[in-house]
Amino acid sequence: MESPSPYYFASAAFHTCFIINLVFFGQAVESPEYTPIHQGSDFEIRIYKDISWMSAPVVQGTTFQKSTIAGFHRLYQYIHGANLNSTRLAMTAPVLTTITEASYFVKLSLSASYEGSPPQPDPELNLQVEKWRDKCIAIRKFSGFARDDNIHEEAEALGTSLNEHWNGTLEGKSSYTIAQYNASSHLSGRFNEVWMVVSGCSYHGHDQGKY
Repeated sequence: MESPSPYYFASAAFHTCFIINLVFFGQAVESPEYTPIHQGSDFEIRIYKDISWMSAPVVQGTTFQKSTIAGFHRLYQYIHGANLNSTRLAMTAPVLTTITEASYFVKLSLSASYEGSPPQPDPELNLQVEKWRDKCIAIRKFSGFARDDNIHEEAEALGTSLNEHWNGTLEGKSSYTIAQYNASSHLSGRFNEVWMVVSGCSYHGHDQGKY
């Protein structure tokens, strides 16, 4: 009998971590703070300020689902001590998967207590810190499982809504991000979002979108 592949162990670690951290702890999991500035019928605009993400690039990823598993497996090791300080970090939510033309990037936000100087990841994990400052993000919520056969449709729907109801411009038109909040074992009431970076945000409580 053949031994289980590395992909099998990565998949098992991914599902186990999601079950432990996103179901058992629920709302206790820390999430990045944001300011909502516009609420449309099927999308929302938020401002995220001063956030650090630990990002796992998956350069040769073949699909969204497989790349998310592979990238999160490395992040899971990092927050459980695979860093130069052997520090265990708190799980955060959501788990992001950014999809570009050539690569995938799986990300976890770092707790505010680590934003200035997060523990350095072990080199073999190939992780990198990504810092956000005043990011204007368009959000579309969707239910069920985020899968290869539905995420593109959700992203296209968000793009259409923005073209029709938002005066700002869409940045990085060839990329978008899927935010997942639930464990794989959570079968009902699932919550996901598709994110796109846009311009046209205001910091004074007035949005610049058209109604």
